[in-house]
Amino acid sequence: MKTMDCRNMACPLPVVTVKRALEDAPGEALQVLLDDGAPRENVARFAANRGLTVTETTLEDGVALVITGEATTARKGNGALTGPTVMLIASDRLGDGPEELGRLLMKNFIITLLELDRLPDRLMFVNSGVLLATEGSEVVEALEKLGNRGVEVLSCGICLDYFNRRNKLLAGAVTNMFTIAESLLTAGSVVRV
Repeated sequence: MKTMDCRNMACPLPVVTVKRALEDAPGEALQVLLDDGAPRENVARFAANRGLTVTETTLEDGVALVITGEATTARKGNGALTGPTVMLIASDRLGDGPEELGRLLMKNFIITLLELDRLPDRLMFVNSGVLLATEGSEVVEALEKLGNRGVEVLSCGICLDYFNRRNKLLAGAVTNMFTIAESLLTAGSVVRV
């Protein structure tokens, strides 16, 4: 079993490094040493999304993930996809009008999602959109309810760090730019809000 030390790597390098290692040795077990928190979550989610088994062990200075199994690959090319519906939310407000109106519209939009029969598979928050999933947001409860109904709620780690809100994330999980880009490119449909 190959062991890789991805501790102290900036986002999204741990995921990219693991991706390359899995591609170089498909089907072989891989042990990855990671910092706890977002790096562990991002790599574990990346592997699980490919149908791999992830076993975690806590270390004094991080975590060790053992990844095993045969990975399923994302579809390549420019053809029509039948993948998930991804909603990209890049602002804490909706539209270009007055700021207060934009925030009210975004709040109503997210709360209204709960009333729909068809939900997106994934909500991806970037830029000031991450503020919606953090402490002080009026839509945290709605986002938690969406998560309980199977919608994956993910916020960009770089964006959370920029706004100094990573430790105030209340809804969903932290993600990285690799996962965001891959989600957008493999989606059956992307809705930008």
